[in-house]
Amino acid sequence: MGIAELGLPEDEGRAALPHNGAGRRVGVPSTALFTDQYELTMLEAALAAGTAGRRSVFEVFTRRLPEGRRYGVVAGTGRVLDAVENFRFDADVLGFLREGGIVGGPTLDWLASYRFSGDIWGYPEGEVYFPGSPVLRVEGSFAECVLLETVILSILNHDSAIAAAASRMSSAAGDRPLIEMGARRTHELAAVAASRAAYVGGFTSTSDLAAGFRYNIPTVGTSAHAFTLLHDRERDAFRAQVNSLGRGTTLLVDTYDVTEAVRAAVDVAGPELGAVRIDSGDLLLVAHRVRQQLDELGATRTKIIVTSDLDEYAIASLAAAPVDAYGVGTQLVTGSGHPTCSMVYKLVARARSAEPGAPLVPVAKKSSGGKTSAGGRKWAARRRDEHGTAEAEVVGTGSVPEELKDRLLQVELVRGGEVVAREPLDVVRDRHVSALANLPLSATQLSRGEAVIPTEYVSRTA
Repeated sequence: MGIAELGLPEDEGRAALPHNGAGRRVGVPSTALFTDQYELTMLEAALAAGTAGRRSVFEVFTRRLPEGRRYGVVAGTGRVLDAVENFRFDADVLGFLREGGIVGGPTLDWLASYRFSGDIWGYPEGEVYFPGSPVLRVEGSFAECVLLETVILSILNHDSAIAAAASRMSSAAGDRPLIEMGARRTHELAAVAASRAAYVGGFTSTSDLAAGFRYNIPTVGTSAHAFTLLHDRERDAFRAQVNSLGRGTTLLVDTYDVTEAVRAAVDVAGPELGAVRIDSGDLLLVAHRVRQQLDELGATRTKIIVTSDLDEYAIASLAAAPVDAYGVGTQLVTGSGHPTCSMVYKLVARARSAEPGAPLVPVAKKSSGGKTSAGGRKWAARRRDEHGTAEAEVVGTGSVPEELKDRLLQVELVRGGEVVAREPLDVVRDRHVSALANLPLSATQLSRGEAVIPTEYVSRTA
């Protein structure tokens, strides 16, 4: 694993991809079939009943945080905007729906010209959220909004789960950089999304070149155990790598005997050796021994990178170890035990009729078992105490209290079907750092607990 763009010595002749914008616009096929069938059958029935055109408001929120988590992280918003733009029923998609008898001719005709023309508001990407936070609000006709449910939830549930895990790991790591290296532990496309979400949550680089290409995330990488095993001697492998990548490279030293490997690494690369990587064993003990050995050999500036099934708890346990960077894979891309945020997409208000200007009325499911929701088009604000620290997530309907108007969280993302809020990932990363800094200090504790601030609901008339 390499160390370029980590604030560590960079491999000679190897520069990370530039990160100077939102990323490359990569051609994406239609997202229209990232849809559950019942969304199309609801559409067909609503078109036939004359209710499909009713103005509607859908909201994305979660009823609870994953067990033990103190806050959530909004991630995937940029991908949602791309998905909405690419939600098009082309000839192949329409042919599939026709051949499968999924919907009839009139509905197919309606879908052929589908373009989302409504408005979307939401928490800006990188912001934190809590139970009940209306992280996304989608407004338009029932027909155009209902179709977006599955793709929006698919993206937000996945990316926000990864970003939350990344945020906890980043807090545990402190100033030490984190490398995302989980591509081989998940679906190949999920791996790209996970890299992006990890970057939002505080990781500094990725091993996944597709993520680097698409999102301009700095990429790193040097060699695995297979490269050492390929050669007759470990020293030969080290020499080949140094000859190719330069003395600033990272040498993997736990294939055979760590002590012998460190000695050979410094002998081959000299004290200019960039870093060594440890991928197994008692990382706390081995890191201390390797640091002592490196210093005794004169390689006092050589860094130590550790990998091996790390999670936030393992990272925290290494806080006192002489470690300079962490590489995280499996636990990150699986949300560190919580691979979803359990976000839902619910209709909270709809017009009394399909007539233009018909007033909105709140609607909500009423049931037992914890699946109730609050009706009405909602705003959200974060109230702070006299020190500027967040003390409550205020979610309301109707007019916004005067004292909260400068604390509103939702921003305009799509207006009249046009995306108005794309932004570089570095802006999103900085926002997350600021949002976390404004929470109570206990937010970053790894001990289990409830949401770090409560959610308060208010209902006011205009």
